[in-house]
Amino acid sequence: MLNVNGVSLRFGDQKLFEDVTIKFTPGNCYGLIGANGAGKSTFLKILSGDLDAQAGNVSLPPDHRMAVLRQDHYAYDSENVLDVVVMGHERLYKVRQEKDAIYMKPDFSDEDGMKAAELEGEFAEMNGYEAESDAALLLKGLGIHASAHDKTLSELPESDKVKILLAQALFGNPDVLLLDEPTNGLDMEAIHWLEEFLIQFKNTVIVVSHDRHFLNHVCTHIADLDYGKIQLYVGNYDFWYESSQLALRMAQDQNKKKEEKIEELKQFIARFSANASKSKQATSRKKLLDKIELDDIQPSSRKYPYIAFKPEREIGNDLLTVEGVSKTINGVKVLDNVSFILDRDDKVALTGSNEMAKSALMQILMGEIEPDEGSYKWGITTSQAYFPRDNSPYFEGQDMPLVEWLRQYSPEDQTETFIRGFLGRMLFSGEEAKKSASVLSGGEKVRCMLSKMMLSGANVLLLDEPTNHLDLESITALNNGLISFKGAMIFTTHDLQMNQTLATRIIDIKDDGSIVNKKITYEEFMKEAVK
Repeated sequence: MLNVNGVSLRFGDQKLFEDVTIKFTPGNCYGLIGANGAGKSTFLKILSGDLDAQAGNVSLPPDHRMAVLRQDHYAYDSENVLDVVVMGHERLYKVRQEKDAIYMKPDFSDEDGMKAAELEGEFAEMNGYEAESDAALLLKGLGIHASAHDKTLSELPESDKVKILLAQALFGNPDVLLLDEPTNGLDMEAIHWLEEFLIQFKNTVIVVSHDRHFLNHVCTHIADLDYGKIQLYVGNYDFWYESSQLALRMAQDQNKKKEEKIEELKQFIARFSANASKSKQATSRKKLLDKIELDDIQPSSRKYPYIAFKPEREIGNDLLTVEGVSKTINGVKVLDNVSFILDRDDKVALTGSNEMAKSALMQILMGEIEPDEGSYKWGITTSQAYFPRDNSPYFEGQDMPLVEWLRQYSPEDQTETFIRGFLGRMLFSGEEAKKSASVLSGGEKVRCMLSKMMLSGANVLLLDEPTNHLDLESITALNNGLISFKGAMIFTTHDLQMNQTLATRIIDIKDDGSIVNKKITYEEFMKEAVK
């Protein structure tokens, strides 16, 4: 059991945590959530001992081992891949080095023999003789081919280094596992394997992730970091979100009888329990859900943006025709003879491993770059709003208040109150709306771009990785807003839940620049891909 007792931490005038007391118990996976800047990664560093709290303490039984997902991809460049994984169990790796060093001594003594025998016993107790085979299994599960296992990390691409450091954290069955954004840089197959690994994992997991699908699959509890406190809730992310919204509605409806509220809660829990998968972890979660009482769920104080894209003009049947578009960038052909027609009810997910190709297609459709060959034509009833992958040109040198920045994209006759309304939807209220556009954080820039898109009243949206830099609350609000949108859409995102809930059509851009164009859902597309 990992115990946190009275932990407090401040950075200057900013209070991150105050008197946090919490117990993390074996057999559970805790999703640590909170707004950007709330201190999620900092809290993990306190748990791991990489950062000292100013008050309180973190305790773990002396015979228990903690493993942490490290983020420095270059720290092990000179090391062998299998060795890097085994290093995840520090004591085992140290014992192996010590005994190997003794055996290498040219003047091996009786004392050396006794020490080696002692180390061999400890090595065996830690399953050291299976270490390399266990490490190889982890690497295989994450998609690292056996041919790479004897190479040094410097010989491998960044995408493989991410997986190797993840295997290092998972190695050796740690008692407590700390994972900060473990799905970053992983392909879908590796993410699925990691989900199954954690579902079957019998010890304690604490994970920070912006991937809602991942949190929903692996978490038995949500640890909500808000206003310097951490509150534990039973269930996955969706259950936490829906239950906090239910609690808020109940709190607002003071006239509703308690019996009616209890019945509503029972129906709510039954719905989530019925949707649980057959995994051991989901079964355990269902038992926990069934024990929830009315007073156990609380309204969240978290603020959610209000995102609603409302077309000013009804869209016609003639939207977009793309014919034979090709594009070469830096000597590489990223688009090759791309042709398709966009229909009025299409929500198109652009997929494929070449990020440059997806962005290039959107830039061509928005007139930012020219195709080398081919053409495209927008229908006369369409208007487009665009979210680029790189939004920095919209803010560089814009040393003006946000109200004035957004006014640039508004009809001249609109009042400041009108413009402030769109900023307020994205949580820029009061003095926040006077902040200079040139000093915004990544997440604030994204929220401003979404305000700009809502202001446009467009009936076709093009979004290139819109969830980058957003917190879970903003991602959830954006996803819900796009589900309700009554126009057509072309988008690309690594957010699995957004792909699953939005896509009615898939345009998959292959490595050679050609496309596969199908009117199917994302889930159907993924099933076809694994056949």
